[in-house]
Amino acid sequence: MRLGRARAAAIAVLVGLTALFVGCGESRHANDQRPQVSTRVSITISPSEVIVQPLKIGMEAEKLQESPQNQGHPEPPLKRKGPLDVTFVVANQTPRDVTVQVLRQSRALKMEKVFAHSPGSFQVDLPAGSYTVAAAGLPKARPAHLTVGSYRASSQNDVLTP
Repeated sequence: MRLGRARAAAIAVLVGLTALFVGCGESRHANDQRPQVSTRVSITISPSEVIVQPLKIGMEAEKLQESPQNQGHPEPPLKRKGPLDVTFVVANQTPRDVTVQVLRQSRALKMEKVFAHSPGSFQVDLPAGSYTVAAAGLPKARPAHLTVGSYRASSQNDVLTP
């Protein structure tokens, strides 16, 4: 009989510990600020120049990325002051493969190869500051300049679709 009670007590302790761990819940809260939606920047590479549009990002709310249901309403503030998530969409309109470089103070932060007459895309987190976007492999192509501001929007009130 004692063996049966010891086994029952061990099972009860095991069930109790399992319930304790399962009952702790999630540490993330539904009302926490969501990260900003990635900002898109277009890069067009021609034999003579690199064109970047827009030239300034992170200065204010992105007008083209706001969902229609939020137009005319203020953006909720984002408490994080980290880098801006930027997605570069590249169109290489040259007959040569090029490496797109995002440079800050002559130091490459990101390098991505884009094939001749092809599109490409890549993502990078950029802190506020001035950047140069160049096409390695095209010595005659004039680089473009991009300015990233410190404004960070939240996607808290946006409908996010996959």
